[in-house]
Amino acid sequence: MKFIGKITILFTLFFIGLNGISLVNAQDTLCPLSINGKCINPLITAVPFLRIVPDARAAALGDGGIGLSADPNAMHVNASKLAFAENKLAVAASYSPWLRSLGLTDVYLAYLSGYLKLDKVQTIGASLRYFSLGNITFTDDQGNSIRPGRPNEYELAVAYARALSSNLSVGITGKFIYSNLAAGLVVESTDIFAGTAFAADLSMTYKKKLKMGETKSELTIGGAITNIGSKISYTKSINKDYLPANLGIGANWEFSLDNFNSLSIICDLNKLLVPTPTNVDANNDGRPDYRDYSPISAIFKSFGDAPGGFAEEMREISISSGLEYWYDKQFALRAGYYYEDPTKGNRQFLTAGLGIKYNVFSLNFSYLVPTSNQRNPLDNTLRFTFIFDVNSFKTEELPPAE
Repeated sequence: MKFIGKITILFTLFFIGLNGISLVNAQDTLCPLSINGKCINPLITAVPFLRIVPDARAAALGDGGIGLSADPNAMHVNASKLAFAENKLAVAASYSPWLRSLGLTDVYLAYLSGYLKLDKVQTIGASLRYFSLGNITFTDDQGNSIRPGRPNEYELAVAYARALSSNLSVGITGKFIYSNLAAGLVVESTDIFAGTAFAADLSMTYKKKLKMGETKSELTIGGAITNIGSKISYTKSINKDYLPANLGIGANWEFSLDNFNSLSIICDLNKLLVPTPTNVDANNDGRPDYRDYSPISAIFKSFGDAPGGFAEEMREISISSGLEYWYDKQFALRAGYYYEDPTKGNRQFLTAGLGIKYNVFSLNFSYLVPTSNQRNPLDNTLRFTFIFDVNSFKTEELPPAE
């Protein structure tokens, strides 16, 4: 059975754009293709939509934001920041068109998130991520239409964040993941089901006020391990795929230039905590050994299993960097850059965006410009996020950070 027309283009570009192409063949040779003597061997996971940055603010900063000031979209990257949120209640809605450069109008990522401060140290948050892959037609091997379909995926998440002091906070997030790509079809006598999984995030944030001469600043450092959870499968096979577990470390250094102007410098480092693909099958069970690890074992092995050794492990780290300028906390300009090694997916792009805040409402925009020959589903796409902050319900603030 095969997909034709739009579904072929859609799934091909979706998985190329997020995970790169798996180029490991069935032999023991690990490097059928290389760049400058380095093997092309990207990391492969299921449900890559979990790693799509949903909000326009972070998207405008090269997909970075682990250490950014708290807003409802912290649910995606670092829920522990919610403990330092200024308002008691806030909600956000984000929309990202997908593959618009191909003329598709029914493929998109929608994200709804919010938080509520229970008191001055405790905050709860929730989010819903929905990815629509549009309307398609399923066909058989002869190209005959079977039925129409609308593949979709979603994630439900709830979080709890707690401030341990005026400088330090921690957070935990629970998730339910649902992925329906072709449920109800039968492929080569195999029934296809919707995939489901459970996962958790662990996060922390530390911030410190600093003074450089007459310039006041605040340094925020965050860390999060996200999508720690069960494997997922679309059949009853024992061959299940890893979730995109990820380790992210980020910093945000915000400078108060004067009473009206501020500038933030951000940088994030991210590494997928999944095994590097190899063709080693020591137990001769017909599948590579790297697929046999438990999710927790895979996390630990992901730091030292690359065939190319330490150098290849370092190439598995992606870098996000950006600048955010605010005028009077009402108007923001943003720019960023994202880099992924050519042997691990080759996503490289510039981003830009702006933000406008009026009273309790905020509106953020972002735009992506590719800088490599690797196609990105968000090429030349405008994304936006709307945020509603309930300032009238401010809670008692923590003492100032030292």
